[in-house]
Amino acid sequence: MNPRRTELLAAGAATVSVILWASAFVSIRSAGEEYSPGALALGRLLVGAVVLGGICLVRREGLPPRAAWPGIAISGLLWFGFYSVVLNWGEQQVDAGTAALVVNIGPILIALLGARLLGDPMPPRLLAGMAVSFAGAVTVGLSMSGEGGSSVLGVVLCLLAAVGYAGGVVAQKPALGHASALQVTTYGCLVGAALCLPFTGQLISEAAHASVSATLNMVYLGVFSLALAFTTWAYALARTTASSMGATTYAVPALVVLMSWLALGEVPGPLTLAGGALCLAGVAVSRSRTRSARVVAAAPQPEQARESA
Repeated sequence: MNPRRTELLAAGAATVSVILWASAFVSIRSAGEEYSPGALALGRLLVGAVVLGGICLVRREGLPPRAAWPGIAISGLLWFGFYSVVLNWGEQQVDAGTAALVVNIGPILIALLGARLLGDPMPPRLLAGMAVSFAGAVTVGLSMSGEGGSSVLGVVLCLLAAVGYAGGVVAQKPALGHASALQVTTYGCLVGAALCLPFTGQLISEAAHASVSATLNMVYLGVFSLALAFTTWAYALARTTASSMGATTYAVPALVVLMSWLALGEVPGPLTLAGGALCLAGVAVSRSRTRSARVVAAAPQPEQARESA
């Protein structure tokens, strides 16, 4: 496949993931009013597992190769399982904007872990873009978390979610060298669901009394922000570095602001809008390349083209 086309497809897949994950912050806040953190995580994972399992059956995807399982298991435990529970809990303590801000220290951790464990490059533009986006994320979070909207417990939980997210992404990257994006996502989801099985009783009890709206939010989280978003993310991650993919998620706080405005009627102020603009600008910088890099990428590289295909 043409390297330029591969890059565009990866960027498009990453964009889908970022938009759906931003919407998840709003849905988690809504569903979290009636579902406890563990029950919501388990319900979301079970829905996602059913959808992904069905797609695997239709596509006749078999079990991942043995070499992929360490990465699948670690990402399933850290990202699909642990991250889901602590983020749900954290969003019961802080508003969506603050949660998005704190969780988005994850890209910094991904860049550091990726450079250390995977040998990912740290080009100046990536570092500059991360710095700009982080400044924007801080601005968004500070502008949306006034009047007691955040708590120490909530911030700590969101920090733990960021650690789980970063560890999961870095563990997932090597697995994608041995298995397809669909396989890695499906079996990671199953590992996360297995971790959350102790919350089965809570899920059954709460689902029996929850409103239709809360349950639909949980289903949405499973189908779109998990099954679809994690698959498109894995597809993009297999075609770029963990550091570059992590930097892309800095757009999430800006999108959370917009979605909260549209869904919840929370009108953002000038400071919030400025922070959102910085988030998006940083992503653009981090994913841009110098002129010389573009020329090199455009030159014929048969070996690289075979790998991409």
